[in-house]
Amino acid sequence: MSRISLGRVVSGGRSRRPRAHKLTGAVALVAAALVVSVCAALTHAGTSPAFAAKGGPRPPAPGGAAFVRVNQVGYPTGAAKRAYFMSPTAAAGATFAVKNASGVTVFSGTLGASLGAWSTAYGAVQPIDFGAVTRPGTYTISVNVTGATPSPSFKIDTGANVYAQAIANTLNFYQVQRDGPSFIGGPLRTAAGHLNDANAMTYQTPSYRASTGGFSGDLTALGPRIDAAGGWWDAGDYLKFVETASYTEAMMLAGVRDFPAQMGSVGWANEARFGADWLLKMWDDATKTLYYQVGIGSGNGKTISDHDIWRLPQADDTYGGTDSVYRYIRNRPVFRAGTAGALISPNLAGRDAAALAQAYQVFKASDPTFANKCLLAAVHQYDLANTSPGKQLLTVIPWSFYPETEWRDDLEWGATELYFALAGGTPPAGLPHDANYYLQQAAHWANAYIAVGASDTLNMYDVSGHAHYELYRAIAQAGNPSGLEVTKAALTANIKKQLDTALAQAAKDPFQFGFAWGQWDTTTHGAGMAVMASEYDQITATSTYADWSSRWAANILGANAWGLSLIVGDGTTFPHCLQHQVANLVGTLDGTSPVLAGACVEGTNSAPTKGTLTGMILPPNWTDVYAQFNGQGAQFQDSVQSYDNTEPAIDLTASSMLMFSRLMAGRY
Repeated sequence: MSRISLGRVVSGGRSRRPRAHKLTGAVALVAAALVVSVCAALTHAGTSPAFAAKGGPRPPAPGGAAFVRVNQVGYPTGAAKRAYFMSPTAAAGATFAVKNASGVTVFSGTLGASLGAWSTAYGAVQPIDFGAVTRPGTYTISVNVTGATPSPSFKIDTGANVYAQAIANTLNFYQVQRDGPSFIGGPLRTAAGHLNDANAMTYQTPSYRASTGGFSGDLTALGPRIDAAGGWWDAGDYLKFVETASYTEAMMLAGVRDFPAQMGSVGWANEARFGADWLLKMWDDATKTLYYQVGIGSGNGKTISDHDIWRLPQADDTYGGTDSVYRYIRNRPVFRAGTAGALISPNLAGRDAAALAQAYQVFKASDPTFANKCLLAAVHQYDLANTSPGKQLLTVIPWSFYPETEWRDDLEWGATELYFALAGGTPPAGLPHDANYYLQQAAHWANAYIAVGASDTLNMYDVSGHAHYELYRAIAQAGNPSGLEVTKAALTANIKKQLDTALAQAAKDPFQFGFAWGQWDTTTHGAGMAVMASEYDQITATSTYADWSSRWAANILGANAWGLSLIVGDGTTFPHCLQHQVANLVGTLDGTSPVLAGACVEGTNSAPTKGTLTGMILPPNWTDVYAQFNGQGAQFQDSVQSYDNTEPAIDLTASSMLMFSRLMAGRY
């Protein structure tokens, strides 16, 4: 999600989700004296003083003409184990050797037949299967082909041992993303940011121009102020959205609730509570008013917006002194979804209800007062869902930042979690509906989703895979009642349809990834597919997709053409030069500590974006070390400019915590 402002200087394909720092056109009309220091930096990297030198030179690409690509974090003992050999031509009859940390060969075999060409430079990709290796240890894989580079080292061990650090890294990412006074100090965070959000003015949503993402005129204040402090930054920027925070919170709470051995620590519970606290702040239950966004990404050409400047969060509360051009940096606007009691866009109503109903489930024993507050908010928001939303859902402003179109899955998820909340224990008195009502609602919206024929795999834009899994469990818990609009068989069939679509894509890809590498959000789709495959096998008591769950996890952890883990800090080779202000300004740019560990980046894409802001940092002697591996219409460029490759976000990372939990629990 990247949006830099001040004149669109972005290249590349169509943006499905423009994130935080693309140049988007903002202050052209501001007096030159006020913006010259910002505008002076808008030139390309390598020729602009906007890019300071930091960190050592980028490491060169590994030598050799052929490469072994593996899951760089490792493989659980009982899981499928596949690596890939990428070379200019197929090496018929070539053998591989799995070697332990002492260099002793513990297993050997013959490469499989080529799965296809990756690019003109790499005409063959051959599978390496080594499931017979089960002894815990650290290993590498070599192939007896001249010029072949061995794999990075990786672990084989229990799922808990292999992925313990990875899931700890995920928690670290969310802790770094904390806004407001309850920040967690560490190498990347030394001060609180946006304390002025605690007394924020509320505003009407302005009309945005579709062509530029900006708006005309000034904002219209509504009068009431609210406490909007806290919450997670959305991405590499400092905006905060209910759109992404509700999805993230719901996924996190699902992990805390269902995987206590993996996500049951105090740290995860505290982080989930932190996220729920902010969602409650954005909902006034007394007046039934939803606020959905803090801050402006693209402005009106007369004031500086979030994406116009590159800085640390603690600078914003006093940024620019009293200069009115920076007033929406110092005092960030909060945008209202509608008047008191107005209907709520169903994507927001459903997903926020899912998150808050799960918060009730998780915290009802430890803090019943807080839990009841969450449940009431969930019930009231769900009841206000607009089930005839028209052509465009409310997501964020501008809508093009997050162009979500499907909403029935969100209502299915929200209703299902309300069922679980009301079906167990003693909920607060006076609620308008019982558990059975929400089970019927969930079945209705699941059936409606299936009827429209939507087809995506688990990510923020389509939560149906996980919602179906939850509803299946709810129907079973309710004793398989008759008369529902959907059956468990229909739910599993729709999950299977989505997974089989991923398999059809995998059949076209020599690395067997179930999502085209040249699309947006490859990382989160990979984790989402791994979660869906595991959930399907769990509720059907089969191992239909077990191998694929492991392979898709491996794809985003290094078993890809670039030999790159798309989650920072997980594995040996991962993105160094993130489009993330804190990571760029405080972290290192060479992979040594501190890095934004646990952050899932956008991933590979069709073309790199360009554009800079004053203060961005690029290592000296930067080169595009991954260019030689681009293919299949996909690329990866490790640059702060390339938001469509290197920017992380809270929603992009959300499915990885469930993926790691499931791998750790042996559900693959």
